[in-house]
Amino acid sequence: MEFKNNVEFKVYGKYALFTDPLTKIGGEKCTYQIPTYEGLKGIISSVYWKPTIIWIIDKVRIMKPIKTQTKSAKPVIYSGGNSLSIYTYLADVEYQVQARFEFNMKRKDLEQDRNENKHWYVAKRMIERGGRRDIFLGSRECQGYVEPCKFGEGKGHYDDIPELAFGLMFHGFEYPDEGDNVNLIARFWWAKMKNGIVEFPSPYECTIKKLVRPMSSQNIQSIGLAEEGLLEGYEEQEARI
Repeated sequence: MEFKNNVEFKVYGKYALFTDPLTKIGGEKCTYQIPTYEGLKGIISSVYWKPTIIWIIDKVRIMKPIKTQTKSAKPVIYSGGNSLSIYTYLADVEYQVQARFEFNMKRKDLEQDRNENKHWYVAKRMIERGGRRDIFLGSRECQGYVEPCKFGEGKGHYDDIPELAFGLMFHGFEYPDEGDNVNLIARFWWAKMKNGIVEFPSPYECTIKKLVRPMSSQNIQSIGLAEEGLLEGYEEQEARI
């Protein structure tokens, strides 16, 4: 990248549910204690997404105490009958996030859209406006809110704690159009927090991986082009403001 393209923002909400999607098939759900890389990538992608770029999450700062709260839920059982599950959420969360983007070099069809300055300014503007789409903290029932911030400002609850380890955690997905051309792969890493800050390894540095299933990159690109078309009119309107 020729220019600096870091963005910083604050995201907060009443509840959050960050889980390992591989174990989130059904039944009871229990959150991780800290956000996952994929969860934060989903948040910034809701703020501003284009198939030309890939968002990279560098680090997250935990601002409030880690607290959990359990809720009863009745999941939909399409085969009939009733069931009761217990979901464990994070309660009253606030995070500061630092992220950047890279161009998706596998998308040769979008070479003409590799304008670093344009994407950076639009992303900054979308953060100021709270995002283009609804913000969810790991799960659709956990509404979140995004605001601009300066990473490191203010007092965080864990600023004075040298290190906390969280064990093996889900990192994120490697999609066919971003990595392997024919497979969907899940990445994992050994998570730790130092003085309230979790620094994520880049997707290229994760060595613990699991094959989820074969998937064609053409399917991903088709979805992306469809979404691009839906957002095209909105982006033109934003450019005129």
